[in-house]
Amino acid sequence: MAHEIEQFSDGTAAFVSARVSAWHSLGTVTADAVTAEEAMRLASLDRWDVRLVGLHATELTADGTTLLDVPNHRASVRTHPKTGLPETLGVVGPDYVPVQNEEHAEFLNYLVDESGAHFETAGSLKGGRQVFLTMKLPQTLTIGQGDEVDLYIAAYNSHDGSSAFRIVVTPVRVVCANTLRAALRDAKSSYTVRHTSGARGRIAQARQALGLTFKYAEEFEKAAQRMAEAEISTREMRAVVDQLWPVLPGDSPRKKTNQALRWSTIRSLHDVAPTQAGCRGSKWGFLNAVTEYVNHLAPARGTTPQAKVSARAERVITGNADDVMERAFRLLTV
Repeated sequence: MAHEIEQFSDGTAAFVSARVSAWHSLGTVTADAVTAEEAMRLASLDRWDVRLVGLHATELTADGTTLLDVPNHRASVRTHPKTGLPETLGVVGPDYVPVQNEEHAEFLNYLVDESGAHFETAGSLKGGRQVFLTMKLPQTLTIGQGDEVDLYIAAYNSHDGSSAFRIVVTPVRVVCANTLRAALRDAKSSYTVRHTSGARGRIAQARQALGLTFKYAEEFEKAAQRMAEAEISTREMRAVVDQLWPVLPGDSPRKKTNQALRWSTIRSLHDVAPTQAGCRGSKWGFLNAVTEYVNHLAPARGTTPQAKVSARAERVITGNADDVMERAFRLLTV
């Protein structure tokens, strides 16, 4: 399927969402917020026991089979949550140290105790190679004339060596769930922990580093408020779209047609969509039109409407569309 949320042969999926159903309609939706232990269990993230196993290569010759050691590399292996059988997730280097899903949740549980945040989503992607958990912070920001933005802490981890354990603070607009991860110059909005022998100790450091979360919230609110108070013309909006998705004179007619359709859709979202009712005509309203397009309407892979919806949901979960939204934020805050 187009999305990469892990699915099992028994028809279940490795995903849990508190109170609100996900776009992809997979996994478990709970009536209330969940604890770390519940998130692990309901999303089938518990008892993986990610571990490192020696690697061997097999050479087949006319003289028979030779088993060769593969030095300086290990296989990252988990216990499959449904079958109980070992399963390879990736190949890693000699310094790689797994961060268990339970440790991942334990870190976030600490933040629950410290900040009053609660777990919102948890899940597994790409056959267990990547996992994520998110929590909603208790404070809500108000931008312009009553446009509400919630703050979330999202933690991502990989078990295949493709990325570090990463924690980000991200604002999400309540009215349409648009992710607006803004790269603010003077605010700490993320923390990364490499998979090495000191990883567990640096998770403790991350707790202190993310004490800057509230500074991030303040900086984001100030920047967003300035955008809400700044008018934007049609010419300025078109200039931003052209910088985000540049089309050169020698590009194909199809690319030029796609750009025209993109501009028409984004302009319509800004001019008439009810999601921009409280901020239409401002840079903040236009930023939300861009992010609504990226997360909900931009072309996505898939052969069916449901598959395309799932692919867009995956983009939000993994942050793969952040680059466009961050660049839009920068262009509109200069």
